[in-house]
Amino acid sequence: MAEYANIIVDIFNEKLDKTFQYRIPEAMKEKLTLGMQVYVPFGKRNIKGYVVELTDEPEFEVAKIKEIIGIVTDSVPIESQLIALAGWMKKNYGATMNHALKTVIPIKKKSNAVEHKSVRLKLTEIEAKSELAEFERKHQKARVRLLSALIENPQMDQSMITQKLNVSGTVIRALETMGIVEVVSERSYRNPVSHLDSKGYHLTLNEEQQSVVDAIERNLDQKIAKTYLIKGVTGSGKTEVYMELIAHMLAQGKQAIVLIPEIALTFQTVMRFYNRFGDRVSIMNSRLSPGERFDQFERAKNGEVDIMIGPRSALFTPFSKLGLIIIDEEHESSYKSETLPRYHARETAIERARMCGASVVLGSATPSVESYYKAKTGEYALLELKHRVAEKPLPKVEVVDLREELKAGNRSILSVRLQELMEDRLKKGQQMMLFINRRGVAGFVSCRACGHVLKCPHCDVSLSQHVTRQHPEGKMVCHYCGYEIPMPKTCPACGSRYISGFKAGTQKIEMIVKERFPQARVLRMDMDTTRNKEGYEQILSAFANQEADILIGTQMIVKGHDFPNVTLVGVLAADLSLYVSDYHAAERTFQLLTQAAGRAGRGSEPGEVVIQTYQPDHYSVQAAKEQDYEAFYEQEMEYRRMLLYPPVWNMLVILCASKWEQTAYDSAKLLVQETGTWQENIKAAMERVGEVFKKKRVFPVGPADPAVAKVNDIYKKVIYIKTKDYQTLVELKDRLEHYMRDNKAFKDTVVQFDFNPMSGF
Repeated sequence: MAEYANIIVDIFNEKLDKTFQYRIPEAMKEKLTLGMQVYVPFGKRNIKGYVVELTDEPEFEVAKIKEIIGIVTDSVPIESQLIALAGWMKKNYGATMNHALKTVIPIKKKSNAVEHKSVRLKLTEIEAKSELAEFERKHQKARVRLLSALIENPQMDQSMITQKLNVSGTVIRALETMGIVEVVSERSYRNPVSHLDSKGYHLTLNEEQQSVVDAIERNLDQKIAKTYLIKGVTGSGKTEVYMELIAHMLAQGKQAIVLIPEIALTFQTVMRFYNRFGDRVSIMNSRLSPGERFDQFERAKNGEVDIMIGPRSALFTPFSKLGLIIIDEEHESSYKSETLPRYHARETAIERARMCGASVVLGSATPSVESYYKAKTGEYALLELKHRVAEKPLPKVEVVDLREELKAGNRSILSVRLQELMEDRLKKGQQMMLFINRRGVAGFVSCRACGHVLKCPHCDVSLSQHVTRQHPEGKMVCHYCGYEIPMPKTCPACGSRYISGFKAGTQKIEMIVKERFPQARVLRMDMDTTRNKEGYEQILSAFANQEADILIGTQMIVKGHDFPNVTLVGVLAADLSLYVSDYHAAERTFQLLTQAAGRAGRGSEPGEVVIQTYQPDHYSVQAAKEQDYEAFYEQEMEYRRMLLYPPVWNMLVILCASKWEQTAYDSAKLLVQETGTWQENIKAAMERVGEVFKKKRVFPVGPADPAVAKVNDIYKKVIYIKTKDYQTLVELKDRLEHYMRDNKAFKDTVVQFDFNPMSGF
């Protein structure tokens, strides 16, 4: 049993955002658990705090450590649960407790609270008329207007009184002092979906959908909590299955969280849920104002909403009766946090569900290799939807070899076949989507005379070209640190005029399409066109209302959207994602191509897809063409087994960052050496008791440069460590953190840990 508890005393106070250590009384040692609220001495007073860590190690002189006074018996269980979840995240993802707490409890204080004020008459009608007569005698016109109105309507909005009756706040306060009226304040919670109009819900599940629902509901009714993976082809009606399961949980008095990968999906997803469940639905995402975010947390805590929809941050909604967590498009890399703690929403959701006895449903047409592996090995329950709703056929997919296009003299980014099909769809009044996995005008700008590439002086990356209204001549932007310069007219290295970009971005595609099809109405959707708060909703609703013929975009347009009139999808550069230095490259390519293809033919007309590529024979492209997930999975798993990659093995990536390159390298080298020492100690200990060391053996690689070795003048070095057993990596992480704690060699180095990364540092 632990001797000490690290306690955070006020999670909503920035100044106290750190832990304080207290001694655990003997009588409390068996009762105290992570997340509990306790009374502790703090200065000259006793206050409440949360237990965030239990330990045997005193942080300072034992005699000076104060004792916990008692356990709070009426504490809010949901806050304790979220803090316990933060403790789990700290242990499993390598971050400080404060980092984890800021993630699970992101709203620290009330922000821009909205209050609704009204003025209420405190007197009887007879008393009020007596006071009114006195005000008329004294010619107090404002008081007369106010009291006359309140005699007619005993409670009125203060805003109406000040605006319509032209009565000042001073007059209201004077009558309040006299005891004639009282001002009533009510907290008004902002509702980001209040503007939506419910159209009702009319849908019957087909046999396949009903079978999946029945299988899950049987376990829900028996209080059996599981993790399910629904593998359903694009257009198979996974969302309808989710809603049916949620309706079942709501009938039992439970609540549900629905995670979606992109903010761009929120509009359509919320509309579907709102049509069925009305204002019991709310949303949580980064586009909301701090005040709106705070209000949604408060509404959830008060039981005003039962369903929260949003990206991974919605996972921490303070629901006290959580029964179901749904993760749609579970394969998406955006479910993995790129900031500390580097948690994965999927594993974190499963842990939160375990804490409160809830179930987790994962859904995708192209499940992550990790999830499908766990389903195959029995860790998840696998359920399948093999057919589209109403037996609609999957789209016909063609692969165009861009090498052959060049041989035939076509230098346009649009293949001849794609142009033919686009012309056909415009004549028929049907819509189409063109997808390319990058934004802006160009990926990089280079000089064709000397080969010089324009790079950011602060980061180890090339600058990207952008054309805006403010910069019609173009500007160069670093997507890592924001550094900007005007587009040069000559090469800064040799002075040549032959300097231009590799023009393959969404903005350039838009120009080409408008030039080739001047009659077409074109919309572009990428990070540049959706910077404002309503950008996503405006573009998606316009396209849904058929106000445009062609939607051009990046990844955000190919994920989860349902546009019945789209009959053609063009993937303009299918293999761009294959060139990424990441072991997920083939998987991401297959997922993107399959998801893109799935946007076509979801209405009454059949769909067609054109995949343009320089690598038509790659297994990810071929599997996407046939929409054969199993074929892709088997091929991909062969590579993962051969190269010792997740999910067969586990990987820990350690980042060392410093202002000085040598310092970053030296720090990384020390960690590699310490890993070797730790491994030898473990091996010796296991051999003494006759245990097999093989399971815990680790394979370190590095120090090495990551794909981007410098960002904003900070140098980075990485170490990759592979092993079979995940907990071995957690133990190693704990050992290295302890090693660094008092080692002065790390004072100028920032070290971060990432388990089973979705991308390299």
